[in-house]
Amino acid sequence: MNRFTAGCTDRPDRKIERKKISVSKSKAAFVLVHGGWHNHSAWDRVAPILETNGFAALTLDLPGAGANAIAPLSLSRRPFDPVAFAGEPSPMAGVTQEERTQAVVALVKEAASLGDGKVILVGHSAGGMTISAVAEKVPNLLRAVVYIAGFMVPSGMTLLDVLQHESMSSALSPGLFVGDPVAIGATRIHPGSIDEGYRSLLKASFYADVPESDIARMTSLLHCDESNAGALAPSEITSARFGTVPRHYIRCTLDRAIPLTGQDHMVATVDSTIGGKTITHTLESSHSPFLSQPVALSRILTNIYVQHSAEQSEEMR
Repeated sequence: MNRFTAGCTDRPDRKIERKKISVSKSKAAFVLVHGGWHNHSAWDRVAPILETNGFAALTLDLPGAGANAIAPLSLSRRPFDPVAFAGEPSPMAGVTQEERTQAVVALVKEAASLGDGKVILVGHSAGGMTISAVAEKVPNLLRAVVYIAGFMVPSGMTLLDVLQHESMSSALSPGLFVGDPVAIGATRIHPGSIDEGYRSLLKASFYADVPESDIARMTSLLHCDESNAGALAPSEITSARFGTVPRHYIRCTLDRAIPLTGQDHMVATVDSTIGGKTITHTLESSHSPFLSQPVALSRILTNIYVQHSAEQSEEMR
């Protein structure tokens, strides 16, 4: 079983936490990629539902996340100095998008061997940057790629470019950022803050429809720093590779981190530049349906498998 790990740790080793189960070769495997500041525990309610339905569900801590995260030293010093925390260079500044992409490619290959050779790759939020890059590298191993309120970024653009688009103007999450990302080399948040205003903003951004007890548990597992590499690496998706993978987007209508207008803008822009059509699904949820609506989310994911499995069977006739 995956183990829970403190989000901000001083461990220097970058181990990839993952989970796998035995599964019938007739069914597919899912690879679930967490979003920014989160780790594999984001999927602790979704993965068991998928497994109960006979699928393999593999998760990991991305490089720089969860067990692989190192907190700035100022976070643990007492008394806490907010100025020092805002200015300390990030220990995670050197983590690259390519590291994250390769970690997920390796997990997709493992997942493909557990099921029927095809994987459904799922990414939440900033994890969308990684699943796009993976779909570009190994399209032949993917049955479908699924974004959950995720950054599905057009080729040549960065996550930051999209975040600064007018469709994202109502996003609350930038209000959580601490310090100058350029100076510290990372986008930093303070999930352990005791400031009531900050905690209210964190809830409104990520967990508006999540019970308080679940919010406390999840925030205790968040890490502080997301390397700027993920936000600044241009998307390199192409029609010839990424465009051959069926893509789905799960719209979260109450999302205040990636507003619905931003979600729809990304879908429309990728469809117009890459070609094909992204199949959309809708949940009346905030940014984290894996916590607030795991059953409904799992049902959508299962239905995506059923749809593409049927299409594959039809093609083989």
